[in-house]
Amino acid sequence: MTVTWEPKHRFDAERCRHLMRGQTSVLHCHHYATLYCQTAEDAAEFGGVRLLYKSAEYTFHDLMASYFEDNGIDAIADRISIVEQYWQFAGMGLLHFKRCGAMSAEAVMEHSHVDRGWIRKWGNRDEPVNHIGQGYLAGAMAAIYGQSSGSFEATETQSIVAGNSESRFTLVRV
Repeated sequence: MTVTWEPKHRFDAERCRHLMRGQTSVLHCHHYATLYCQTAEDAAEFGGVRLLYKSAEYTFHDLMASYFEDNGIDAIADRISIVEQYWQFAGMGLLHFKRCGAMSAEAVMEHSHVDRGWIRKWGNRDEPVNHIGQGYLAGAMAAIYGQSSGSFEATETQSIVAGNSESRFTLVRV
């Protein structure tokens, strides 16, 4: 059986919010995403990057965990597929797990809207910028394995913004 991400999207016109499965969501906008990544970096004195990472981690963990539960998705391979599909659906890029285990994983983004947006606005740089992607992967991995948010740490080890053909992420259980 092939599983497919089925969005339950609703626009709340009164609050001007997109809701995905009842949670406020932002669909693709690389200009916006790169701006709040830069803003997080500018807020170094109170850990802005970590706050952005953790916000993505908690939000996406809950979204994925509830989706798996509501749709009876128990097989690890199916959960991985849903995580990959959602990232693309949200307009954030193309994400694939190269390997995925209960203690560690490696994921690749062959296309990243955050990286492409950053390059377009500010050019290349040596440091990774996909703080949202790292948080997404950490939260999604915890949901895939039925763990609580905060169970995995994701690190971007290679990035498109630094001139690489793809971004790579390692995940480890903490």
